[in-house]
Amino acid sequence: MCGIAGIFSYRGGADPADGERLSRLSQAMRRRGPDGEGAWTSPDGLARFAHRRLAIIDLSPAGNQPMLDADSGCALVFNGEIYNFRALREELVRAGHGFRSESDSEVLLRGYLHWGEGLLQRLRGMFAFALWDPAKRGLWLARDPYGIKPLYYADQAGRFAFASQVQPLRTSLVIDIRPEPAAVVGFLLMGSVPEPHTVCRGIRALPAGHALWVTARGAGQPTGYASVGEVWCMAARRPERLGSGELLDRVRAAVTDSVVAHQVADVPVGAFLSAGIDSGALVGLMAENRTAQLQTVTLGFSRFRGTGLDEVAHAERMATRYGAQQHTVWISDAEAAADLPRALADMDQPSVDGFNTWLVSKHTAALGLKVVVSGVGGDELFGGYAHFAQLPLWRRRLQRLARVPGLLPLLAGGLGLASRFGLVHAKAAALGRLGPDLAGLYLVRRGLFMPWELPALLDADLVREGLAALDPPHFLQTGLDPDCDSDYARIAVLEASNYLRNQLLRDSDWASMAHSLELRTPLVDFHLLRELAPVLAAPRPVGLTGKRALALAPRPALPNTVIDRPKSGFSLPMGDWLERTPLLERWRSIPLLNHPRCHWSRRMAYALAVQLL
Repeated sequence: MCGIAGIFSYRGGADPADGERLSRLSQAMRRRGPDGEGAWTSPDGLARFAHRRLAIIDLSPAGNQPMLDADSGCALVFNGEIYNFRALREELVRAGHGFRSESDSEVLLRGYLHWGEGLLQRLRGMFAFALWDPAKRGLWLARDPYGIKPLYYADQAGRFAFASQVQPLRTSLVIDIRPEPAAVVGFLLMGSVPEPHTVCRGIRALPAGHALWVTARGAGQPTGYASVGEVWCMAARRPERLGSGELLDRVRAAVTDSVVAHQVADVPVGAFLSAGIDSGALVGLMAENRTAQLQTVTLGFSRFRGTGLDEVAHAERMATRYGAQQHTVWISDAEAAADLPRALADMDQPSVDGFNTWLVSKHTAALGLKVVVSGVGGDELFGGYAHFAQLPLWRRRLQRLARVPGLLPLLAGGLGLASRFGLVHAKAAALGRLGPDLAGLYLVRRGLFMPWELPALLDADLVREGLAALDPPHFLQTGLDPDCDSDYARIAVLEASNYLRNQLLRDSDWASMAHSLELRTPLVDFHLLRELAPVLAAPRPVGLTGKRALALAPRPALPNTVIDRPKSGFSLPMGDWLERTPLLERWRSIPLLNHPRCHWSRRMAYALAVQLL
């Protein structure tokens, strides 16, 4: 896990000032890689790379980056981990390649020399990398299929620059830093900035599962090589209906395989442990497949201690069940209120989530751990959210209402009036206005604000431009091409392409890297997805819907007290903590946000959006 950056002056010749620009980029990302830094400049001075290292695999200087190949002149900077690098290395050795390190970075470099762009189809891991090929006088960038690792770029006046974070690009280079209307609007709609947009007009995100070439002619268009949506769509067309025993065996084997892969490291690997099925199942399987004792970390909040919102006791029982060395961290209101401004300052792009990950990462790093496993992604893969069942039901009901001319507009008007008086949720009117469209219903379920609420919050021209660029709710359907043949698959794609990618994974990255901690996600794994999507898209045996099959995967299985607990999510008293910061003062003059039932996340999103302008 690292921070990478680079500059390629593809037009107009080398610029010596690029060295200083790159140095500023690297220094701004030092917490992503406190164990070392490196820089490289091509012989012609046109391409420059910088790297910040968090040493996880091959801790020796031989694993330092930029990684170079003397014979070809190729150079690489890489952020992430390739979990199958040892198998790929063996294949390359048999093909005649020599190695001077034990790192996965060198496997990437030599893999490109051997397989070319076909390398991407062989990788299992989380990654964002850039490779300079002097034979093509070109720069090649790529990002993993789920988008676990970030990669941003700016292309202006013949200079192409990239980095692992938006803000270093924004502050270190001369680019267009005006607010991007689509990003501001998208953030207010969903609570995160939808890729490929970023908060700056001049900076874009390389989309997940895409690669990009930059040559003397400039930057080409990102080209997709792997799609989560296509995997789900193919699974929906060819579902595999299994019996109870077969399904349990398939889930156990596939998740165990991912867990084993995600423990590849030359340093200890710990785990975040909550009271939920996702992290509990991973801890159980990790404990089965290692020799050293597993360290687990659980976050508890003092104000919830001993109440129904306290999950610590359940987590501690699971740690005991699987023989883990448990670390429980209690967070007081005073500590949280003091840390919240620091976490907000660490956000690379605005988010209404991630503070819990920031807090637990802070204390995990203090224990001396450099790598931790998280249960992120279990709900999106196994259908753990209630709206996997709710959204199709809403759609069927609205379809029936739509048969009566004029009924849906009348419903929307009535619900809108009721919401003004606090009788129903502020988003209720959207059910009638958006109608029986699955993407629209997903926007209602996941969205913070509805499109027609935004003119009351921001400049009308900015809102108009942002909405025109996004075209909500249709921007949510990017991953649904080609369309899926099942509601389960459609919702899984909507989740993976939006909430998981733009919020959960992005928050996991910035919040953990703020403390120089590598966060791994065994349930967000493209190989695992291809293995399980066909059986999860099919009707499942009675009693094995949702995440029950995952809960039964470890041996022993998770206790019934965990399996049968109602899903509650991870509770944070954020509203109270936010009130202690000056951030929320910005919303008090906005009638829409003074509504007695207005959720803190809407107020927070507005306050963060205003900061962008």
